[in-house]
Amino acid sequence: MAEPRLVAENRKARHDYFIDETFEAGLVLTGTEVKALREGRANIAESYASAEGDEFWLINAHFPEYRQGNRFNHEPRRRRKLLLHRKEINRLTGAIQQGGMTVVPLRLFFNNRGIAKLQLGLARGKKLHDKRATERERDWQRQKARLLREHS
Repeated sequence: MAEPRLVAENRKARHDYFIDETFEAGLVLTGTEVKALREGRANIAESYASAEGDEFWLINAHFPEYRQGNRFNHEPRRRRKLLLHRKEINRLTGAIQQGGMTVVPLRLFFNNRGIAKLQLGLARGKKLHDKRATERERDWQRQKARLLREHS
């Protein structure tokens, strides 16, 4: 099987949040949005997922206009509906309401069948001291690997 083709990644999410659980969601897209994604042009860095009623929406994601789209082009920052199973929606909304968690988009990719998917993370926000501890741990792992390489 071929590996899923990555379109966009939210690298800052793992720095700002503790990711407890991940979900895979489909997206309701127009034709020109899919074509722009196939060109590898999208930005999900400032985006977030929001529950409204019994649906989830991707808000503030930027899918640039397709160059050959002319008058049929899409709005680059429009809200896009996320397709999730009912149990997943209930799990996410419950965690948001009770646990004070948030839903963060992590990766936008095409799966093996060529369908656009969004990986969502159920996340808790990191405090400043948590970010410092993570940074310290990462530096130590890097330094340890360097020392092992030099001595072996």
